[in-house]
Amino acid sequence: MNSWDAGLAGLLVGTMAVSLLSNALVLLCLLHSADMRRQAPALFTLNLTCGNLLCTVVNMPLTLAGVVAQRQPAGDRLCRLAAFLDTFLATNSMLSMAALSIDRWVAVVFPLSYRAKMRLRDAALMVAYTWLHALTFPATALALSWLGFHPLYASCTLCSWRPDERARFAAFTGAFHALSFLLSFVVLCCTYLKVLKVARFHCKRIDVITMQTLVLLVDIHPSVRERCLEEQKRRRQRATKKISTFIGTFLVCFAPYVITRLVELSSAVPIGPHWGVLSKCLAYGKAASDPFVYSLLRHQYRNGCKEMLNRVLNRHPLRSSGLTGGSHSQNILPVSE
Repeated sequence: MNSWDAGLAGLLVGTMAVSLLSNALVLLCLLHSADMRRQAPALFTLNLTCGNLLCTVVNMPLTLAGVVAQRQPAGDRLCRLAAFLDTFLATNSMLSMAALSIDRWVAVVFPLSYRAKMRLRDAALMVAYTWLHALTFPATALALSWLGFHPLYASCTLCSWRPDERARFAAFTGAFHALSFLLSFVVLCCTYLKVLKVARFHCKRIDVITMQTLVLLVDIHPSVRERCLEEQKRRRQRATKKISTFIGTFLVCFAPYVITRLVELSSAVPIGPHWGVLSKCLAYGKAASDPFVYSLLRHQYRNGCKEMLNRVLNRHPLRSSGLTGGSHSQNILPVSE
């Protein structure tokens, strides 16, 4: 094993460790907090978290074994099962992020009717559709024997080595990525850009009130005025940064792998094996980043972690536990935190 392979193996080990710990912590927070479990976004987060954990304990170790051994890491049946899970979990992850973006769009654009529009039953129906959509492609690939070990990615995933099936497999691969990656990306952009538009509108209203107040308070200290103007600037940038994080992590993690899979269909462009494995590692990296992007950096989850830590250390929090649930807006409005 050369230095490249050792580096990729180390990257996989680090990704597995971060993904396992962070997703397990999100799952513990959801199990600990009844308030969060009663909210519709918790169902999307639970679906995403369980999928990330399953990918971490099944697919990542097999890919690591493939990188180290430079060959198929398991028997044909286990490899086909892992390839089925790889295809299903990747699609489920993308669609779950699209569902979370739809939930936040409804919460921001229709705040007064959010509870009527996004009930637990509605969230369950969206998760059920996500599963059905995500199962369609791996089931089709399994029926056509297009699941197995792919040495370019050192992974058990979609693959076909029969020349007479090349055109059909290329059409299937294109449709798969169009209805998973591209569809989710379009939904993310449409919903979050609408959220950003509403957030900027509210920021402008707050800015007008702030400036009118500063004009009326003629005796205000200059340092206070400067702090107000700085907060005004940070408020305008906050929504943009958060929405850029949501869309940016999706693109950085999934786009290299999807583009590599599509370029691979053209034999005119050779792809190095190290790049293939690296693009797969980046796709796995989404499982490690999701807990921070969608959960652990939010007020509710931070408070839930503090409560669990206090319980483990037998310490009593100063504030009542009723405050730990937080308001519903803290869970669904990325622009208001």
